[in-house]
Amino acid sequence: MSVRTLPLLFLNLGGEMLYVLDQRLRAQNIPGDKARKVLNDIISTMFNRKFTEELFKPQELYSKKALRTVYDRLAHASIMRLNQASMDKLYDLMTMAFKYQVLLCPRPKDVLLVTFNHLDSIKGFIQDSPTIIHQVDETFRQLTEIYGSLSAGEFQLIRQTLLIFFQDLHIRVSTFLKDKVQNSNGRFVLPVSGPVPWGIEVPGVIRVFNDKGDEVKRMEFRHGGDYVAAHKEGSFELYGDRVLKLGTNMYSASRPVETHMSATSKNSASRAQENIAPNPLAKEELNFLARLIGGMEIKKPSGPEPGFRLNLFTTDEEEEHAALSRPEELSYEVISIQATQDQQRSEELARIMEEFEMTEQPERNTSKGDDLLAMMDRCSFSRSAISSEGQQGTQLQAPKVEAYKGGKLVSSQPMWKNGTEPLCEGANHL
Repeated sequence: MSVRTLPLLFLNLGGEMLYVLDQRLRAQNIPGDKARKVLNDIISTMFNRKFTEELFKPQELYSKKALRTVYDRLAHASIMRLNQASMDKLYDLMTMAFKYQVLLCPRPKDVLLVTFNHLDSIKGFIQDSPTIIHQVDETFRQLTEIYGSLSAGEFQLIRQTLLIFFQDLHIRVSTFLKDKVQNSNGRFVLPVSGPVPWGIEVPGVIRVFNDKGDEVKRMEFRHGGDYVAAHKEGSFELYGDRVLKLGTNMYSASRPVETHMSATSKNSASRAQENIAPNPLAKEELNFLARLIGGMEIKKPSGPEPGFRLNLFTTDEEEEHAALSRPEELSYEVISIQATQDQQRSEELARIMEEFEMTEQPERNTSKGDDLLAMMDRCSFSRSAISSEGQQGTQLQAPKVEAYKGGKLVSSQPMWKNGTEPLCEGANHL
């Protein structure tokens, strides 16, 4: 697992979320000023400096529920509200779109170009907000600084980590089904044509070399595809031609998008297990959520401007039906965590987290020494040496067994009868 995957996952899913919200805001004829405010508030929160500082720290990916909680908070960072069914559909569209893009990346490093495509499109939503554009550009510079020097092997590990995260998601999306890039079981169709990765030759030739490195034989074969050479590499600069189209807005053409649960998703044992089995990283996930959500600057509606509800379905009846028919194992129960920038509340949250921390008890050994200590926990032995006045030397008093109740001494008696017979088990071992 790569510890550099989280920023790429979050930014690309966030970009897909903005694509869907923009399309639905236009479809529901939300006034332009309200629509711009929603997108500006969400993007400003998403690229907040303190938030991105926590996001870019090396850390492993957490569960889908943990990330879903962050996006639920992010989607409600403005005056817009989504109910549970619409939020479920939004998250489904986000995850399936990015999964498709990761699968189709010609080479592992191209996932960075996909991210840049999302950032370029996000800046198109905020052309009239130079402050927010600066936040997005700063995130671009962080991406370039961190990922620009990674090797091909490190990018392959990032891509593999992303695919593991998405491997149990097989939700059918109407756009993908219509474009015939997804089967009815929710699995994607990988193309066998188009440009090959940059720097790679078109398949069809086998070359044989001798021990000196000279080519001695060449054979051709039919590969069964329709491949062409890439004419140039996509730009990794702040402004440039990305060449790769993955990550661009597929909702720019107005068309309804529906999601459907496939049979494989409904019967996914791993998804059900995720909801039922205890998560060993539960405390780390809570800390992760507290840090990320604590870094968000959620802007409360100011003034008399009312909020509005956005429906990701065509009608309210469809939304209600989707909420009732959605399989329980595919429903994401959002974790409610109140974390703000207020110093006192942050300290209080940290204190509560510490109280949840469980310390492991050391394993008990069965040695005689440990048996003796266990016996001494049940009986409190008191040995006192008393000096006798007027006598030469010191006289030792017989050991006693004392019993306490509520911190008070309730009984005391000698350990031996007549100086020889023990009264308490284990006394002979002293």
